Amino acid sequence: MPKAEVVFFAEDDGSAPALDRLDDLTEVVRDRFIVRVERLAELGSELRRPEADFLKDGIYELRVRHRRVNYRMLYFFSGPYAVLSHGLTKEREVPDHEIQRALGRCAAFAKDVSRHTYSDQ
Repeated sequence: MPKAEVVFFAEDDGSAPALDRLDDLTEVVRDRFIVRVERLAELGSELRRPEADFLKDGIYELRVRHRRVNYRMLYFFSGPYAVLSHGLTKEREVPDHEIQRALGRCAAFAKDVSRHTYSDQ
């Protein structure tokens, strides 16, 4: 049984920034993220480095490195959910404004789970 139900955060317009980011990645990097997401569902908050890491204020990152490029997918936990916020490519560390973006999405998700859970329907 999975430790977390992984969902994509949905903006008010219904778009899912994390899903859009996955679509923009190369097949190799996208496939590695898919494995990370599956591991997140299996292990929930027990997922650790090198696959994931805690950043701050309840925000975590899924980690993929390919050809010296560090790809990250930010996520947070809300009840039984691990919510994928958005992705980025980082240099040395994840910029604070990216963490703030994920925190804003976390607050929005907590206010209205159904509105901010992506559905392809």
